[in-house]
Amino acid sequence: MNRELDPAPTPGSILVYDRIGANKRATVFMMTGFVVIITALVTLAVFAFRLPIGFAGIAGIALILYALFSYYASTSIVLSISGAHEVTKEEEWEFVRRVENLCIGAGLPTPRTWVLEDSAPNAFATGPDPNHSHVVVTRGLLNKLEPIELEGVLAHELSHVGNYDIRTMTVATVLLGVIALLSDLFLRATFYGAGSRRSRDDNNGGNQLQMIALVVGLLFAILAPIAAMALQFAISRKREFLADASGALLCRNPESLARALEKIRDDTEPLEAANKATAALYIANPLKEHTSFLNNMFDTHPDIDERIRLLRSM
Repeated sequence: MNRELDPAPTPGSILVYDRIGANKRATVFMMTGFVVIITALVTLAVFAFRLPIGFAGIAGIALILYALFSYYASTSIVLSISGAHEVTKEEEWEFVRRVENLCIGAGLPTPRTWVLEDSAPNAFATGPDPNHSHVVVTRGLLNKLEPIELEGVLAHELSHVGNYDIRTMTVATVLLGVIALLSDLFLRATFYGAGSRRSRDDNNGGNQLQMIALVVGLLFAILAPIAAMALQFAISRKREFLADASGALLCRNPESLARALEKIRDDTEPLEAANKATAALYIANPLKEHTSFLNNMFDTHPDIDERIRLLRSM
Protein backbone atom coordinates (compact mmCIF):
# COMPACT_ATOMS: atom_id res chain seq x y z
CA MET A 1 0.00 0.00 0.00
CA ASN A 2 1.41 3.42 -0.98
CA ARG A 3 1.68 5.84 1.88
CA GLU A 4 2.79 9.45 2.10
CA LEU A 5 5.89 9.64 4.25
CA ASP A 6 7.26 13.19 3.98
CA PRO A 7 6.20 15.39 6.91
CA ALA A 8 8.35 18.31 5.81
CA PRO A 9 6.48 21.57 5.14
CA THR A 10 7.22 21.50 1.41
CA PRO A 11 4.93 20.56 -1.49
CA GLY A 12 4.82 17.03 -2.79
CA SER A 13 5.11 13.62 -1.26
CA ILE A 14 7.38 10.58 -1.38
CA LEU A 15 5.90 7.12 -1.56
CA VAL A 16 7.31 3.98 0.03
CA TYR A 17 8.13 2.37 -3.32
CA ASP A 18 9.83 5.56 -4.54
CA ARG A 19 12.02 5.48 -1.43
CA ILE A 20 12.91 1.80 -1.88
CA GLY A 21 13.99 2.43 -5.47
CA ALA A 22 16.02 5.51 -4.49
CA ASN A 23 17.84 3.59 -1.77
CA LYS A 24 18.72 0.72 -4.09
CA ARG A 25 20.13 3.18 -6.64
CA ALA A 26 22.05 5.04 -3.92
CA THR A 27 23.69 1.80 -2.78
CA VAL A 28 24.89 0.99 -6.32
CA PHE A 29 26.10 4.58 -6.73
CA MET A 30 28.11 4.46 -3.50
CA MET A 31 29.79 1.16 -4.30
CA THR A 32 30.63 2.25 -7.86
CA GLY A 33 31.89 5.67 -6.75
CA PHE A 34 34.03 4.07 -4.06
CA VAL A 35 35.78 1.80 -6.58
CA VAL A 36 36.32 4.54 -9.18
CA ILE A 37 37.61 7.23 -6.81
CA ILE A 38 39.95 5.02 -4.80
CA THR A 39 41.28 3.27 -7.93
CA ALA A 40 42.10 6.68 -9.45
CA LEU A 41 43.97 7.72 -6.31
CA VAL A 42 45.87 4.43 -6.18
CA THR A 43 46.87 4.96 -9.84
CA LEU A 44 48.29 8.35 -8.92
CA ALA A 45 50.24 6.70 -6.14
CA VAL A 46 51.63 4.10 -8.58
CA PHE A 47 53.09 6.84 -10.77
CA ALA A 48 54.32 8.86 -7.78
CA PHE A 49 56.19 5.93 -6.21
CA ARG A 50 57.26 4.39 -9.55
CA LEU A 51 55.51 1.13 -8.83
CA PRO A 52 54.69 -1.41 -11.58
CA ILE A 53 51.62 -0.27 -13.52
CA GLY A 54 49.98 -3.63 -12.91
CA PHE A 55 49.68 -2.66 -9.27
CA ALA A 56 46.86 -0.23 -10.17
CA GLY A 57 44.93 -3.02 -11.91
CA ILE A 58 45.40 -5.34 -8.94
CA ALA A 59 44.23 -2.57 -6.60
CA GLY A 60 41.14 -1.95 -8.76
CA ILE A 61 40.18 -5.63 -8.68
CA ALA A 62 40.77 -5.75 -4.92
CA LEU A 63 38.53 -2.71 -4.44
CA ILE A 64 35.75 -4.27 -6.50
CA LEU A 65 35.98 -7.41 -4.39
CA TYR A 66 35.95 -5.30 -1.23
CA ALA A 67 32.85 -3.39 -2.40
CA LEU A 68 31.08 -6.71 -2.98
CA PHE A 69 32.30 -7.93 0.39
CA SER A 70 30.98 -4.76 2.04
CA TYR A 71 27.57 -5.44 0.51
CA TYR A 72 27.31 -9.01 1.76
CA ALA A 73 29.25 -8.75 5.03
CA SER A 74 28.49 -5.19 6.10
CA THR A 75 25.71 -6.21 8.49
CA SER A 76 27.97 -8.59 10.41
CA ILE A 77 30.70 -5.95 10.54
CA VAL A 78 28.35 -3.28 11.89
CA LEU A 79 26.91 -5.60 14.52
CA SER A 80 30.41 -6.64 15.57
CA ILE A 81 31.56 -3.03 15.85
CA SER A 82 28.52 -2.10 17.92
CA GLY A 83 29.24 -4.77 20.53
CA ALA A 84 25.55 -5.69 20.81
CA HIS A 85 24.31 -9.17 21.76
CA GLU A 86 21.24 -10.93 20.41
CA VAL A 87 18.26 -11.37 22.74
CA THR A 88 15.11 -13.50 22.72
CA LYS A 89 11.57 -12.81 23.91
CA GLU A 90 12.29 -14.73 27.11
CA GLU A 91 15.21 -12.39 27.87
CA GLU A 92 13.69 -9.06 26.77
CA TRP A 93 9.97 -9.66 26.55
CA GLU A 94 8.77 -6.04 26.24
CA PHE A 95 11.27 -5.18 23.52
CA VAL A 96 10.85 -8.28 21.36
CA ARG A 97 7.06 -8.45 21.74
CA ARG A 98 6.64 -4.87 20.54
CA VAL A 99 8.90 -5.54 17.56
CA GLU A 100 6.78 -8.55 16.60
CA ASN A 101 3.51 -6.65 16.97
CA LEU A 102 4.71 -3.73 14.87
CA CYS A 103 5.97 -6.08 12.17
CA ILE A 104 2.54 -7.67 11.96
CA GLY A 105 1.01 -4.23 11.48
CA ALA A 106 3.59 -3.23 8.88
CA GLY A 107 3.55 -6.54 7.00
CA LEU A 108 7.28 -7.02 7.59
CA PRO A 109 9.27 -10.14 8.50
CA THR A 110 10.30 -10.06 12.16
CA PRO A 111 13.95 -8.93 12.43
CA ARG A 112 16.48 -10.35 14.85
CA THR A 113 16.69 -8.29 18.05
CA TRP A 114 19.83 -7.10 19.80
CA VAL A 115 20.73 -5.12 22.93
CA LEU A 116 23.79 -2.92 23.27
CA GLU A 117 24.85 -2.68 26.92
CA ASP A 118 25.30 1.08 27.11
CA SER A 119 23.43 3.53 29.32
CA ALA A 120 22.99 6.15 26.57
CA PRO A 121 19.51 5.83 24.99
CA ASN A 122 19.70 5.12 21.26
CA ALA A 123 18.79 2.56 18.59
CA PHE A 124 19.47 1.55 15.00
CA ALA A 125 18.44 -0.99 12.39
CA THR A 126 20.73 -2.74 9.94
CA GLY A 127 20.70 -5.44 7.26
CA PRO A 128 20.65 -5.80 3.46
CA ASP A 129 16.85 -6.20 3.19
CA PRO A 130 13.74 -6.76 5.35
CA ASN A 131 14.21 -10.54 5.26
CA HIS A 132 17.67 -10.24 6.82
CA SER A 133 17.23 -7.28 9.14
CA HIS A 134 18.27 -6.54 12.71
CA VAL A 135 17.04 -4.03 15.27
CA VAL A 136 19.47 -2.90 17.98
CA VAL A 137 18.56 -0.88 21.08
CA THR A 138 20.76 0.24 23.95
CA ARG A 139 20.17 -0.72 27.55
CA GLY A 140 19.69 2.96 28.26
CA LEU A 141 16.79 3.09 25.81
CA LEU A 142 15.07 0.14 27.49
CA ASN A 143 15.61 1.58 30.97
CA LYS A 144 14.83 5.25 30.35
CA LEU A 145 11.85 5.11 27.99
CA GLU A 146 8.28 4.22 28.82
CA PRO A 147 6.88 1.24 26.84
CA ILE A 148 4.81 3.49 24.55
CA GLU A 149 7.89 5.64 23.83
CA LEU A 150 9.94 2.52 23.11
CA GLU A 151 7.27 1.48 20.62
CA GLY A 152 7.63 4.82 18.82
CA VAL A 153 11.38 4.32 18.45
CA LEU A 154 10.92 0.74 17.22
CA ALA A 155 8.32 1.89 14.69
CA HIS A 156 10.84 4.43 13.40
CA GLU A 157 13.54 1.76 13.01
CA LEU A 158 11.17 -0.69 11.33
CA SER A 159 10.31 2.06 8.84
CA HIS A 160 14.00 2.15 7.92
CA VAL A 161 13.77 -1.61 7.39
CA GLY A 162 10.69 -1.38 5.20
CA ASN A 163 12.04 1.29 2.86
CA TYR A 164 15.55 -0.25 2.55
CA ASP A 165 17.32 2.62 4.34
CA ILE A 166 19.15 -0.08 6.26
CA ARG A 167 20.92 -1.35 3.13
CA THR A 168 22.17 2.09 2.15
CA MET A 169 23.28 3.09 5.64
CA THR A 170 24.99 -0.21 6.46
CA VAL A 171 27.03 -0.38 3.23
CA ALA A 172 28.01 3.27 3.60
CA THR A 173 29.26 2.65 7.13
CA VAL A 174 31.71 -0.03 5.96
CA LEU A 175 32.90 2.02 2.98
CA LEU A 176 33.45 5.07 5.19
CA GLY A 177 35.60 2.99 7.50
CA VAL A 178 37.90 1.72 4.76
CA ILE A 179 38.23 5.19 3.23
CA ALA A 180 39.44 6.56 6.56
CA LEU A 181 41.88 3.64 6.90
CA LEU A 182 43.25 4.06 3.37
CA SER A 183 43.68 7.79 3.89
CA ASP A 184 45.78 7.23 7.00
CA LEU A 185 47.88 4.45 5.46
CA PHE A 186 48.56 6.39 2.28
CA LEU A 187 49.60 9.52 4.14
CA ARG A 188 52.05 7.48 6.24
CA ALA A 189 53.45 5.87 3.09
CA THR A 190 53.89 9.31 1.56
CA PHE A 191 56.21 10.52 4.29
CA TYR A 192 58.07 7.28 5.01
CA GLY A 193 58.04 5.58 1.60
CA ALA A 194 59.05 8.61 -0.43
CA GLY A 195 61.79 9.54 2.01
CA SER A 196 63.35 6.08 1.86
CA ARG A 197 63.96 6.43 -1.90
CA ARG A 198 66.35 9.34 -1.53
CA SER A 199 69.32 7.01 -1.12
CA ARG A 200 68.51 5.17 -4.34
CA ASP A 201 67.86 8.25 -6.52
CA ASP A 202 70.08 11.14 -7.47
CA ASN A 203 69.44 14.30 -5.47
CA ASN A 204 67.32 16.13 -8.07
CA GLY A 205 65.35 13.07 -9.10
CA GLY A 206 64.88 11.92 -5.52
CA ASN A 207 63.68 15.32 -4.36
CA GLN A 208 61.32 15.58 -7.31
CA LEU A 209 59.88 12.12 -6.61
CA GLN A 210 59.46 12.94 -2.96
CA MET A 211 57.64 16.18 -3.81
CA ILE A 212 55.28 14.37 -6.19
CA ALA A 213 54.59 11.68 -3.62
CA LEU A 214 53.98 14.27 -0.93
CA VAL A 215 51.50 16.16 -3.12
CA VAL A 216 49.65 12.95 -4.02
CA GLY A 217 49.60 11.88 -0.37
CA LEU A 218 48.21 15.21 0.74
CA LEU A 219 45.60 15.12 -2.02
CA PHE A 220 44.55 11.66 -0.88
CA ALA A 221 44.36 12.78 2.74
CA ILE A 222 42.16 15.72 1.69
CA LEU A 223 40.00 13.97 -0.90
CA ALA A 224 39.36 10.79 1.09
CA PRO A 225 37.40 12.55 3.86
CA ILE A 226 35.53 14.57 1.22
CA ALA A 227 34.60 11.32 -0.53
CA ALA A 228 33.45 10.01 2.84
CA MET A 229 31.31 13.08 3.33
CA ALA A 230 29.83 12.58 -0.14
CA LEU A 231 28.83 9.07 0.90
CA GLN A 232 27.26 10.47 4.04
CA PHE A 233 25.26 13.00 2.05
CA ALA A 234 24.09 10.17 -0.21
CA ILE A 235 22.39 8.97 2.95
CA SER A 236 19.99 11.89 2.85
CA ARG A 237 18.97 13.55 6.09
CA LYS A 238 15.45 13.36 4.75
CA ARG A 239 15.42 9.65 5.54
CA GLU A 240 14.97 10.50 9.24
CA PHE A 241 11.97 12.75 8.56
CA LEU A 242 10.46 10.00 6.42
CA ALA A 243 11.07 7.32 9.04
CA ASP A 244 9.62 9.60 11.75
CA ALA A 245 6.45 10.10 9.74
CA SER A 246 5.97 6.50 8.68
CA GLY A 247 6.92 5.30 12.17
CA ALA A 248 4.30 7.59 13.70
CA LEU A 249 1.71 6.21 11.29
CA LEU A 250 2.76 2.64 12.08
CA CYS A 251 2.41 3.01 15.86
CA ARG A 252 -0.52 5.46 15.42
CA ASN A 253 0.95 7.78 18.04
CA PRO A 254 3.26 10.61 16.88
CA GLU A 255 3.50 11.89 20.46
CA SER A 256 5.16 8.68 21.67
CA LEU A 257 8.05 9.12 19.23
CA ALA A 258 8.25 12.86 19.95
CA ARG A 259 8.57 12.18 23.67
CA ALA A 260 11.21 9.50 23.01
CA LEU A 261 13.26 11.92 20.91
CA GLU A 262 13.03 14.51 23.68
CA LYS A 263 14.46 12.06 26.20
CA ILE A 264 17.23 11.02 23.80
CA ARG A 265 18.03 14.69 23.12
CA ASP A 266 18.15 15.63 26.80
CA ASP A 267 20.33 12.68 27.81
CA THR A 268 23.91 13.92 28.06
CA GLU A 269 25.73 10.58 27.86
CA PRO A 270 27.66 9.88 24.65
CA LEU A 271 27.36 6.38 23.23
CA GLU A 272 30.75 4.76 23.82
CA ALA A 273 30.46 2.18 21.02
CA ALA A 274 29.62 4.75 18.31
CA ASN A 275 32.10 6.46 16.00
CA LYS A 276 31.90 8.80 13.02
CA ALA A 277 31.44 5.91 10.60
CA THR A 278 28.56 4.29 12.49
CA ALA A 279 26.89 7.45 13.85
CA ALA A 280 24.61 7.77 10.81
CA LEU A 281 22.92 4.47 11.65
CA TYR A 282 21.40 5.65 14.93
CA ILE A 283 18.02 7.30 15.44
CA ALA A 284 19.80 10.37 16.89
CA ASN A 285 23.41 11.51 16.68
CA PRO A 286 25.25 9.50 19.37
CA LEU A 287 28.42 11.65 19.29
CA LYS A 288 27.19 14.27 21.70
CA GLU A 289 30.65 15.40 22.72
CA HIS A 290 31.40 16.51 19.12
CA THR A 291 29.67 19.86 18.77
CA SER A 292 31.98 21.84 16.47
CA PHE A 293 30.71 23.84 13.49
CA LEU A 294 32.13 21.35 10.97
CA ASN A 295 30.57 18.36 12.73
CA ASN A 296 27.20 20.08 12.71
CA MET A 297 27.58 21.08 9.06
CA PHE A 298 28.30 17.51 7.97
CA ASP A 299 25.88 15.86 10.39
CA THR A 300 23.77 13.18 8.72
CA HIS A 301 20.92 13.75 11.19
CA PRO A 302 18.43 16.61 10.87
CA ASP A 303 17.83 18.92 13.81
CA ILE A 304 16.09 16.86 16.48
CA ASP A 305 13.94 19.80 17.64
CA GLU A 306 12.59 20.15 14.11
CA ARG A 307 11.80 16.45 14.03
CA ILE A 308 9.89 16.75 17.31
CA ARG A 309 7.99 19.80 16.02
CA LEU A 310 6.95 18.02 12.83
CA LEU A 311 5.79 14.95 14.73
CA ARG A 312 3.59 17.08 16.98
CA SER A 313 2.11 18.82 13.96
CA MET A 314 0.86 15.53 12.49
